[in-house]
Amino acid sequence: MSFQPKDFLVWGEVPVSDLDKAIAFYSRVTGAELTMDESGPNPVAMFQPKDPKTGIALHLYPGTPASDGRGPTLHLAAEGTLAEVMDRVFQAGGRVTSEIIEIPPGRFFYATDPDGNSLGFFKANSD
Repeated sequence: MSFQPKDFLVWGEVPVSDLDKAIAFYSRVTGAELTMDESGPNPVAMFQPKDPKTGIALHLYPGTPASDGRGPTLHLAAEGTLAEVMDRVFQAGGRVTSEIIEIPPGRFFYATDPDGNSLGFFKANSD
């Protein structure tokens, strides 16, 4: 019998060197309002899923980033067109590292945050 969870990703965590600067970057680029949670051993800034019971959460936490685009790549949703998101990545201190790439379910591009964490920004064909 093989393991068949509803979703393979339970939540994501992105290590950042400066939590306040990371909150500013990710809020500006995605349009999300992050909330602080200090109930655990470390403070985390949380992206809130649309439905907390079924959605996948993403947290920023004080840690050591992989830098230079190494490490896992998290693909995020963001408000606006991909061209607008690319512009906001640049304006907020990140780097766009690819052109827009088309795949059957939609389009995305690669970028890095100011700490060098690898990111993708995705738009589904239905968006």
